[in-house]
Amino acid sequence: MAGASRLVIKIGSALLVDAETGKLRRSWLEGVAADIAALRAGGAEALVVSSGSIALGRRALGLPRGALALEHAQAAAAVGQILLAQAYSEVLAPHGIPAAQVLLTLDDTRDRRRYLNGRATLRTLLGFGVMPVINENDTVATDEIKFGDNDRLAARVALMAGADMLVLLSDVDGLYTGDPRRDPGARRFDAVDRISPEIEAMGAGVGSDAGSGGMRTKLLAAKTAMRGGCAMVICKGETDRPVAALLAGAPATLFRAEASPLTARKQWIAGMKPVGRLVVDAGAARALRRGASLLPAGLRGVEGDFTRGDPVAIVTETGDSVGAALVGYPAEEALAIIGRQSRELEEALGHPARAEVAHSDNMVIWDAQGAEASAEIEEGSAR
Repeated sequence: MAGASRLVIKIGSALLVDAETGKLRRSWLEGVAADIAALRAGGAEALVVSSGSIALGRRALGLPRGALALEHAQAAAAVGQILLAQAYSEVLAPHGIPAAQVLLTLDDTRDRRRYLNGRATLRTLLGFGVMPVINENDTVATDEIKFGDNDRLAARVALMAGADMLVLLSDVDGLYTGDPRRDPGARRFDAVDRISPEIEAMGAGVGSDAGSGGMRTKLLAAKTAMRGGCAMVICKGETDRPVAALLAGAPATLFRAEASPLTARKQWIAGMKPVGRLVVDAGAARALRRGASLLPAGLRGVEGDFTRGDPVAIVTETGDSVGAALVGYPAEEALAIIGRQSRELEEALGHPARAEVAHSDNMVIWDAQGAEASAEIEEGSAR
């Protein structure tokens, strides 16, 4: 964890809001803010996925404890989201860290265009030194589109943000062979390399009375994170400065990533069937192989009918395969900006535009040995 460069920290309602009073646990949240400041001072970027809006809004509206009707839960979320954002802004301010609120639904991670928009927003916020506070958009989410728990939301956000570590602050200090509150012989796993059916069975029925998550949802989150190249930790969050305690060696369970986030994402992009092609000049091809993004100035042709976020092949004017990407423009706009400089894009399109036709984060470039094989794969996919 000490080597992680970008972390997502998930905070549940049970940790953030006192169950008896419904009030925010302010001093505890101040400790988390101090942890985040320490991570940033050490060179790491942090994002928070935070529950708590409904719990805070419920108290503000005077709603009773227990299950709420959907419209009451949505109303409570609308009120609580302001209170939650204000709380994070206030506890981070003494450390000189601005906070931003980002609300998502499950569909935002399924739709490629919205996924890319969300990814770009998170990347831009981090670039400005802002810490995103992400929550499910409970004001519009229904049973059909809800994540249902913020553990799985946190895993999706971790992949969207390109994080290499997801930390689930929980009411238990890891995954056990049974429920440690009922089975004194239950043993904690220090590390897990694969979520086997046996391990899934161990998590069944083990959870907290507060919130909608439990160990089962944490294991589902671990599956998503591990396959996407992000390691995950389950640790006890009730203590003051929980992240500092984890770094100091507090008990926890580590779920090891199956690959690096970048490798997993590149494999995902490389495996998609391209629906179009971007033709680039020799100079752009050289820049792409050095890790640059594709700019309109290096674009020489656009083939196919695609929209933003679709997979496309990248080829040279002589037909050599360079790589594949999730394109940043629909085909008709890409055609309009061929060969143009960045300062000319708004005039050509009639609206403010992104600098990249395809960002390096959304691109996989074949090496010299892999180019021929890649071309064969594309040809086979077309057949």
